[in-house]
Amino acid sequence: MKYSMKNISFLLGFILCLVMNSCSDDFLDKKPDDKMDEQQVFERYNKVDGLVTKVYDRAKAANRPLVFFNHFSTAPVTDECEGSTAEKSLTNVFNAGGWSSMGMPDRSSCGQYWWDLYDNIRKANVILEGVRKYNTPDNVLNPGELEKRIGEVYFFRAYFHYLLIRMYGEVPYINRTIDPQENMDFKKESYHAVVEKICADADSAYSRVPDRWLSTDFGRVEKGACLGLKAMVRWMAATPMWNGGTMPDDTRQFKAEYTYDKKRWEAAKVASKALLDFKVDGAARYTLYTGDADNETFKNDRGKDENGSKVYKRLWNMYYDMNSIMNEWVWFATRDKSEGWQGDCYPPTSQGSSRQMPVQEQVDEYEYIGPDGYGYPVYADRAKADGYDDGNPYASVKRDPRFHRDIMYHGAIFKNSTINTAEGNNRIGGSNATTTGYYLRKFFKEGWNRDQGFIINGPAIWRLPEFIYIYAEAVNETTGPTQEIYDLINQVRARSWMAPMPPSVLGSKELMNQYIQRERRVELFYENNRIWSSRLYLEPSSSTELAKETQWMAQGANYWPYPKCQRAIHGMRPVEDANGKIVINGKKYRMERYKIEDRVFVAPRHYLFPIMDDEIKRTPSLVQNPGW
Repeated sequence: MKYSMKNISFLLGFILCLVMNSCSDDFLDKKPDDKMDEQQVFERYNKVDGLVTKVYDRAKAANRPLVFFNHFSTAPVTDECEGSTAEKSLTNVFNAGGWSSMGMPDRSSCGQYWWDLYDNIRKANVILEGVRKYNTPDNVLNPGELEKRIGEVYFFRAYFHYLLIRMYGEVPYINRTIDPQENMDFKKESYHAVVEKICADADSAYSRVPDRWLSTDFGRVEKGACLGLKAMVRWMAATPMWNGGTMPDDTRQFKAEYTYDKKRWEAAKVASKALLDFKVDGAARYTLYTGDADNETFKNDRGKDENGSKVYKRLWNMYYDMNSIMNEWVWFATRDKSEGWQGDCYPPTSQGSSRQMPVQEQVDEYEYIGPDGYGYPVYADRAKADGYDDGNPYASVKRDPRFHRDIMYHGAIFKNSTINTAEGNNRIGGSNATTTGYYLRKFFKEGWNRDQGFIINGPAIWRLPEFIYIYAEAVNETTGPTQEIYDLINQVRARSWMAPMPPSVLGSKELMNQYIQRERRVELFYENNRIWSSRLYLEPSSSTELAKETQWMAQGANYWPYPKCQRAIHGMRPVEDANGKIVINGKKYRMERYKIEDRVFVAPRHYLFPIMDDEIKRTPSLVQNPGW
């Protein structure tokens, strides 16, 4: 951890910078002047309030779903998307294995790595200890505000540790300020021990923050965020990486504690159900967004149907309508990006640079609606008999409506124009064009043009559906399929006009789990989930996925469903064919699968991020993560 001699005065430097509002992020390296000392700061409520506001800013920077790696989301380093060569091919560096304990890819840091997270934790501890030491007075204008600020800081200390274990696994839990002169003899703790401490801090926050915030305070930490944090870490602790799975060449310090324990799924069930059942003034605090009557239409944000009646207004509006944000979003950071992000992802015909493009692995996860009125994967044994044609995959059967909201494909209507990946500026391989045959569509305000501006308020850090999936999975793991979880998952599907799961899932724990995992991939596509879940379930080392990978290597791109091993991605290209079913500009096409690239995922190395070598030099008691 970064504690150098320059940090001897970190406490006063931290306080002074926030008080004067004139320092940059490196204020901890600056010596305090004589304008205000530690005691003077903590004896004033408004100064402490300012410190907490700064911690909010750091929390937002540490976990931005749209640009987690500064210029890219996490999607292009998974089997969701492929990244362009912009910004020095940042995500391609990850996919080629170009990251190590010597350093992370250039310009990828925006506050999400080890050193920044521990710096944020230090700030939280400074506040908590300063308030206790100097008995900070309450806000005289609004009594009770100080206790809420303390609760928020407890939440953030837990939240930063959650971000640490998500990336690094076993870590030290730091619940006090560190004297730079002391021996830096910090040691990792068991994953489950850290989870318990996160939950304890979340409980401390829960007891202090309000049931909900309204008006200008909306978006601050409230009780639901505390419940959500507990549910997230309980779920993570129950997944195979930390509960019975096998990691190759496992050198984790506490691996003996990671044998399977059903009680961890029980704990995840209890924690997620607490969030689902949480009420304020007798009504459920969180509800699925269903919009109003107008949301049944295909109108875009200009009130026009310019998508061929394929993209329901509700499906993109759930990321912009305040009713959705206020009632479905459990934790979020508003104003994540401006219209520039959307412009970067636009196709060339809209003056975009297609920075992040969906891949076939993700497209295949969107189910079709069968003749019997239920949803099935396109790779199911029955799909072909039900009419699915891989040469006409987007129209031969009715696909999940979320597919049309999320992805542009050959033949899709966008801004009243047909996307053509065979010819013209949008063709595969063209300048600033797709390399996968697809363009991103999710989160777009489709009425927007480059001469306009707007703010993108999403995606959320956690939305209600994520906790529905956690609860459903926990119930399925502990008791098997039930009508309750069948109905809950179908509610998420129904609000997107997607058909229900077939009743057969009620008789099969394995089949129910397959639907839960597929739902997670579809509903949470491009929302900073896949990179973590694929690792938590140890998919690249799964015997099932390795068997599929062996067959895929022998048979090529046309062997699918593709393995989830993160070692290759695919696309879909149009091929002129007199018998093709897709007609654009008088030409007939069929679609054809092809491999885009091989990727590097080495187990166990890439399951967890490395601790930097310079951190280990400062703290030799730390043990490097497996494979690094």
